[in-house]
Amino acid sequence: MRERCRPRGRREPGGGGRSAGGAASPPRTERRGAPAAGGGRRMEEGAADLRQRRKQNCTESDKMAPEERNKENSKLGRSPKCMLIQRFAKLFFGCLAAVTSGMMYAVYLSTYHERKFWFSSRQELEREITFQGDSAIYYSFYKELLKAPSFERGVYELTHNNKTVSLKTINAVQQMTLYPELIASVLYQASGSEEVIEPVYFYIGIVFGLQGIYVTALFVTSWVMSGTWLAGMLTVAWFIINRTDTTRIDYSIPSRENWALPYFACQVAALTGYLKKNLNCSAEKFCYLLVSASTYTFMMMWEYSHYLLFVQAVSLFLLDSFALAQSEKVHEVYKIYMFSLFLGYLLQFENSALLVSPLLSLVAALMLSKYLQMNVKKGTFMSRLLKIMYIYLVLTVTLTLNLLLKMFVPHKENEHLLKFLEIKLGLNTTKMKYLWTPYVCMLAAFGVCSPELWMTLFKWLRLKAVHPILLALILSMAVPTIIGFSLWKEFFPRIMTELSELQEFYDPDTVELMTWIKRQAPVAAVFAGSPQLMGVIKLCTGWMVSSLPLYNDDDLLKRNENIYQIYSKRSAEDIYKILTSYKANFLIIEDSICNEVGPVRGCRVKDLLDIANGHVVCEEGDSYAYSKYGRFCHEIKMNYSPYVNYFTRVYWNRSYFVYRINTVISFQS
Repeated sequence: MRERCRPRGRREPGGGGRSAGGAASPPRTERRGAPAAGGGRRMEEGAADLRQRRKQNCTESDKMAPEERNKENSKLGRSPKCMLIQRFAKLFFGCLAAVTSGMMYAVYLSTYHERKFWFSSRQELEREITFQGDSAIYYSFYKELLKAPSFERGVYELTHNNKTVSLKTINAVQQMTLYPELIASVLYQASGSEEVIEPVYFYIGIVFGLQGIYVTALFVTSWVMSGTWLAGMLTVAWFIINRTDTTRIDYSIPSRENWALPYFACQVAALTGYLKKNLNCSAEKFCYLLVSASTYTFMMMWEYSHYLLFVQAVSLFLLDSFALAQSEKVHEVYKIYMFSLFLGYLLQFENSALLVSPLLSLVAALMLSKYLQMNVKKGTFMSRLLKIMYIYLVLTVTLTLNLLLKMFVPHKENEHLLKFLEIKLGLNTTKMKYLWTPYVCMLAAFGVCSPELWMTLFKWLRLKAVHPILLALILSMAVPTIIGFSLWKEFFPRIMTELSELQEFYDPDTVELMTWIKRQAPVAAVFAGSPQLMGVIKLCTGWMVSSLPLYNDDDLLKRNENIYQIYSKRSAEDIYKILTSYKANFLIIEDSICNEVGPVRGCRVKDLLDIANGHVVCEEGDSYAYSKYGRFCHEIKMNYSPYVNYFTRVYWNRSYFVYRINTVISFQS
């Protein structure tokens, strides 16, 4: 016991123990009567000896040779300086490449749009008919905001709109998510652009600029993931080459996703940076603020945004469950989701769809499950059980909360909306997936350009001929360079040829129809026809219509189905009753729908109507049609009874036939 407590100093050969300073220690005498006191005294001596040696070591290190210390400090000082220059150069050229890529893509879209539609050489009416379907409706409300005497009055007229759809007052801002148009009109008027640029150029210019931001955000995300901006260049190249699958900007400029997806790309870029390890405090705060702002803006720009954020939340939940991301940061993102949902609910006129969204249920379940895990004592049976059943617990709570919310919160979410969302996002197709393809391009570029992935592959292959780190660095630069040059050689001439070709978009029949409506139709007239055409009539003439190309409202959806009956095998009396129930005054028959010849039978509008009405029976691959009435859009052109009793033709051209709906009828067969 006494030997174990004795301080362990160095022993000189041939002599007794010496202290750390080299002096001989005095001979020790043991007293049997006081072993405890002697042991305590020896422990104190050992502690003092240890402190003395630490002090001497520090003194020796401080008395290092000046030349050696200067040499060491010189090395340490020169290395951070070189690293700082390298980092600055990498950051500068990477940011320059990212911004340049976005600007060039925006210019490319603008040039392509001009070449395709001859936009600058058209009259205002000819420009407006290039907006088709729902795009025409969105732009028409932008025009109305600019014509309003004040911004407040314009917003009020949109939220209490009774001049668009007959017999219906709608809150267009909430129902059609018109926040992009509100922002665009404010910017146009506040910036004093009325005397500089036309409203249509300002509008499409903002959308093209957002697409440039979209590309820049994809560039940055790929750069952050791989560590090299070559991955960003490759992502941009693949994005442009696969433009038909990455965007709908070519033919649907005002669509909600063209406004919203650039903000989502910014959110993904900021989220990728925020979840990285070893991030300095300033960069982490910046990424957090950018995630917060872009998440909320994305939710306000698109009515389907919370579904996409739900998929993102599931991905974060899986990363957190398998310890692939920092739990604290992941739960901070959950709080951002919750705050954005709450604020969006308030500013979107108490939108109940956000309350019953799966995103809210999932985030609430995740936060509740995390709270339970934190408050259970470590090592207990309950904590181990929650750790094992964590995923099951989250899924169960999510489903339970969602069912309870749908039971107690009034909402109008129907199955047809989810079906429409499935088609809109391209989930049922094999390619035209503008939501997923950009990130596939980004991940592919990350896989090619990331040295870490190459090193992982070489370690898995147990490569020993060449050092795996050196080979990974070489391949991560050589492979994307080779791919980039091959893409440049193959696709750059095609893009330049596409921009140099002058395409012709001219629709004189539609121009003539709109001109006739503005000159001949009564101001209070209500037009009925296909929803796509009604959107163009609303934009180009301002006249009231009976339906709109919108599918998030039950009443509008039912109207569209009923008015489409003009292309079915129904009687003149049936069609007359349908149209007069919506107070329609004029009916427009489109020859392109009535005489449609599609490559696949059964997918045309008239085929779908025949199947829905039971006018076609399919047995063993053969179709049998039966109806005692002919197809209405054909029969009405014959000008015989009873059709002439209900409808009077007032205008026609090669594409459109306009009929006035008679107010005084003698019902006869």
